[in-house]
Amino acid sequence: DEIPAVVGIFSAFGLVFSVSLFAWICCQRKSSKSNKTPPYKFVHVLKGVDIYPENLNSKKKFGADDKSEAKNKSAMPKNSLHLDLEKRDLNGNFPKTTTKMQSSSDLENSSPKHFAERKKDSVSPDSLKSITSLSSEDKQDKLGTLFFSLEYNFEKKAFVVNIKEARGLPAMDEQSMTSDPYIKMTILPEKKHKVKTRVLRKTLDPAFDETFTFYGIPYSQIQDLTLHFMILSFDRFSRDDVIGEVLIPLAGIELSEGRLLMDREIIKRNVRKSSGRGELLVSLCYQSTTNTLTVVVLKARHLPKSDVSGLSDPYVKVNLYHAKKRISKKKTHVKKCTPNAVFNELFVFDIPCEGLDDISIEFLVLDSDRGSRNEVIGRLTLGSSAEGTGGEHWKEICEYPRRQIAKWHMLCDG
Repeated sequence: DEIPAVVGIFSAFGLVFSVSLFAWICCQRKSSKSNKTPPYKFVHVLKGVDIYPENLNSKKKFGADDKSEAKNKSAMPKNSLHLDLEKRDLNGNFPKTTTKMQSSSDLENSSPKHFAERKKDSVSPDSLKSITSLSSEDKQDKLGTLFFSLEYNFEKKAFVVNIKEARGLPAMDEQSMTSDPYIKMTILPEKKHKVKTRVLRKTLDPAFDETFTFYGIPYSQIQDLTLHFMILSFDRFSRDDVIGEVLIPLAGIELSEGRLLMDREIIKRNVRKSSGRGELLVSLCYQSTTNTLTVVVLKARHLPKSDVSGLSDPYVKVNLYHAKKRISKKKTHVKKCTPNAVFNELFVFDIPCEGLDDISIEFLVLDSDRGSRNEVIGRLTLGSSAEGTGGEHWKEICEYPRRQIAKWHMLCDG
């Protein structure tokens, strides 16, 4: 009787040991597999230090022990990236290093003078003309110039933006006649990726040289994106001062041949703000296969005051014309008491002819009033014969069918 009991006990212990060993092996395989895939969407490179996902397995680059790393994992979001911030100086800068980027060219190590001389091939003649032909009075009104580069790494399927420097920024501190500039960058229209540079103290010509690498963006989608740079000056005692902004639509920019160097004039924030009838953001897409036109009324902003209370109740009426004859009409819901309405309403129109040559579309922004006739706040027409941004928008949707293209437009008097 004792022998079967002993055999049963040993069998039970053997079974428990086998299950534990199997579970341990599965956990090890799962942890090693998770280490191969980085838990973030972008990588930030400062001062020429090259950081790629396959090089981030070493804990030495993070400067944190296991306990602090465990705390950071629970507190930080999945898309965040922990860098070694203990190596920064008082100004937030990293010390100089002899490490060079693996993918950098000799251009990044050259002086700003050489940078200005060698970027001529990638800058349009109009932009060069506007820079070189500025008078002394025009320079006083300018907010400076932003220099940056764009690149797409096909091997790593990554979109790379290098914020090189800014020149000729205005002084936001009247006492010291300097600024503490930094730059926020957002990828539109989704606004999923929001990054910013470090603050550089007391300078009007900051040299950032910071690279942001965005993973998981297919090259086919680059043309649909827009880069928005916001240039600010840090203020310790109040809200940071906005110096200006730069908006870069990536449609038409070819990145398949390598790095592209660019520079743009910094403009005032909300320079597109209308002082008249307001603005309307619409998105259009022409489907050539089904011969339909998809129209999305997105937003309206800066609408003028219409009633006694000083606020409007706006809605948008959409009319489709064929050879100057209205063939279809739609309208959005009314938004109560707001000069900045968000509609986000989609309409699909069937086109009675092949192509968009004889087609035009009209947007009427009206103020809803129950007691009297609804007043027209502003009007917008898109078509082949439309002038300004209306004609440009129409030309783009004709040249790029099956692509949703959104633009802000000034409203005209009704």
